[in-house]
Amino acid sequence: MLSMVDMRTDVEIMLKDIGMTYKTSTNTDVTALTNVTMNIHKGEFVSLLGPSGCGKTTLLRIIADLLTPTVGEISVGGESPREARLKRKYGIVFQGAVLYDWRTVKKNVMLPLEIMHLPKKDCEERADKMLEMVGLKDFAKHYPRQLSGGMQQRVGIARALAIQPEILLMDEPFSALDEFTREKLHEDLLRIWRKTNKTIVFVTHNIQESVFLSDRVCVLSPHPGRISALIDIDLPRPRTVEIKSTPEFTGYVAQIRSSFEGI
Repeated sequence: MLSMVDMRTDVEIMLKDIGMTYKTSTNTDVTALTNVTMNIHKGEFVSLLGPSGCGKTTLLRIIADLLTPTVGEISVGGESPREARLKRKYGIVFQGAVLYDWRTVKKNVMLPLEIMHLPKKDCEERADKMLEMVGLKDFAKHYPRQLSGGMQQRVGIARALAIQPEILLMDEPFSALDEFTREKLHEDLLRIWRKTNKTIVFVTHNIQESVFLSDRVCVLSPHPGRISALIDIDLPRPRTVEIKSTPEFTGYVAQIRSSFEGI
């Protein structure tokens, strides 16, 4: 039976029967993903959740046009992933902030804009706006080495948003951070998401993180990677850490934990 989310017509990303098979060094086939079918809607926050080796990062890279699936169909706003990438519809945030040590925070945010050959004034104004959005306006002249890990990830988010993408793709961006920093960045990310109304696809292996952030959680199980469940998270927004102590929150955590297959 289709959920109300599945029946929506504002599809941003369409995945149909996606499969991904790799060749090993011994010329044998390893299937990373099989029969992945789902729709992601405009403005939706969707988490791809699963253990290591389930193919969640592979799926994110397929959406981003960094990998081509072996089988299946994918469209982004009615276009191919390549067309979407060339139109700069994606902003990507990786596990590490990947900042250049010799550039200031502001110049790191400006980098993709410079590559786009925007006028210097526009680059500076847009970088200032993004740094203010992520709460780092006062650190524009600092260098990455002078920032904490959480602050560096905020710079990465600002840089990804600077190109004004329609879709923000995030690959376990907070996994290396301590719990206190992660909780603060969760709230920061939700605030930014509300303000920008971006479509977000977020890769994580943390169940609580997926429930707290998401409108929907796509549970991927390994051997090979496949969708075990698509779970709507019907918790009120805006969300604060207090919601984690509610029966509703713990109920979703238990439901997701029981939905994994083949582990």
